[in-house]
Amino acid sequence: MTHDDVTAPRPDAADLISRGRAHLGIELGSTRIKAALVDDAGAVLATGSFAWENTLADDSWTYPMDEVWEGLAACFADLADAVRTRFDVPLTRLASLGVSAMMHGYIALDADGELLAPFRTWRNTYTSDAASLLSETFGQNIPLRWSVSHLLHAVLGGEEHVGRIAAITTLSGLVHRRLTGRSVLGVGDASGMFPISSASDAPDYDHELLERFAALDAVADVPWDLADLLPEVLVAGQDAGTLTEEGARLLDPSGTLEAGVLTAPPEGDAGTGMVATQAIAPRTGNVSAGTSAFAMVVLERPLATPREEIDMVTTPSGDPVAMIHTNNCTGDLDQWLGVFAQFAQLLGQDVDTEDLYARLFEAGAAGDADAGGVLSFNYLSGEHQTGVASGRPLLVRTQQASFTLENLMRAQLHGAFGALAAGMEVLLEEEKVGLDVMYAHGGIFRTKGVAQQVLADALRTPVALGASAGEGGAWGMALLAAHTAQLAEGKAASDGATTEALRRFLADEVFASQEVTTLEPTDAGAQGYADWLRGYRAALPVERLAGESID
Repeated sequence: MTHDDVTAPRPDAADLISRGRAHLGIELGSTRIKAALVDDAGAVLATGSFAWENTLADDSWTYPMDEVWEGLAACFADLADAVRTRFDVPLTRLASLGVSAMMHGYIALDADGELLAPFRTWRNTYTSDAASLLSETFGQNIPLRWSVSHLLHAVLGGEEHVGRIAAITTLSGLVHRRLTGRSVLGVGDASGMFPISSASDAPDYDHELLERFAALDAVADVPWDLADLLPEVLVAGQDAGTLTEEGARLLDPSGTLEAGVLTAPPEGDAGTGMVATQAIAPRTGNVSAGTSAFAMVVLERPLATPREEIDMVTTPSGDPVAMIHTNNCTGDLDQWLGVFAQFAQLLGQDVDTEDLYARLFEAGAAGDADAGGVLSFNYLSGEHQTGVASGRPLLVRTQQASFTLENLMRAQLHGAFGALAAGMEVLLEEEKVGLDVMYAHGGIFRTKGVAQQVLADALRTPVALGASAGEGGAWGMALLAAHTAQLAEGKAASDGATTEALRRFLADEVFASQEVTTLEPTDAGAQGYADWLRGYRAALPVERLAGESID
């Protein structure tokens, strides 16, 4: 988001902000920390951001903790500056706030709340032995990136810090803990740490599986019980504590922001994606497309069998969701677009970035339905959906390929969703999961109709795009914060923090007036993508060899 990515200001916006009636959502994503300030109905009043990148240190993808706190403060400062510029008021008080972040990974803390090992992100795929043992023990697929896989990996590796662990959490949980002093997690994010059981009225970690974990020979000598390490599970709308004075200074070192703000349960980027697209009912789904991609489908019945390609998580209200996750999506596409921007500069052309990207996307839309024999593997990192251990971005074409700008860009768009389409085939065609519509959000959909049509053709499913699709997870987190405030103030029905309460809030107050555009798959486009995907699968051995051969 930029400061221009806001809805038209309501006449009383300055007064609303001054009175502390706005809601703040912050999301720590893979490439940006983003903030969205909204009113009670989710209209965006102002935004802020801070750019950052992960680093590969000691064979682990990580973000330095100093940069987490510096980036958080810089993002809030950018938001506060936008508020002053647009409304001529300081950002002093808030009605509510919530923090979201990339899911999964490993954050281990000691008894004083200090980090015991560098933050290990979802991109790390060296936990295969631990994940395999857990999957066999639990009788369900446990992904490589889940927190419990990282924890067991550390145990199996005899890492020095294991005996001193007092708590584990995710990035959103860590930030929330520093802001409020509470070790809690929204159920959606918690479901990427350890399996959730929905057998009771209050979703929680699966106690039977916790007992199976405790019975593993590998953890027989550790001085802790996993159940004591995990954050408390909350559902959307529950009170997750208040912003402390220390937390307020962490977020706003200038001292302007007041403490005491109500907070929503911290969530993962998958959960905020579901909220940002209103995809929380059975037979609906959403795709969140960024550096990585999530496809989430809310289930109307359990899956027949565990599948390695499918992760079982939950909505922020605790309902079961099948997730297809890919480590790669728009990262390589963004780099190609950057090369074209450099070429324009080389020619002395001062081209607006948004306009350049739109033109290139539109060129891709004009390409052949099968991209003319051009294949793009966007693997900046390994890709578990297609069995690629170590990724190398790769562009390859047949000898008879029609290598044009249009087909090059078409292949880039196809490649952004390639691993996702492979995983979704398993879910929709083999598992026969019902899906009526897939909602999409993320920057790749900003050029009207292009990536949206490619995705519809790839999944053979209608894809809907709302006016807010480009706002992303920070907006979704702001909506969860507004929902929490609504329940706390008694403005919602008396059924409390439930799926129905969240559904009504989104349907009646946020999305009722939003324009939604739905594109159906076309016969030619769907067939073209299927042909392209067939070639993509056939060339996977080349991609795997590239990872083995090129340092």
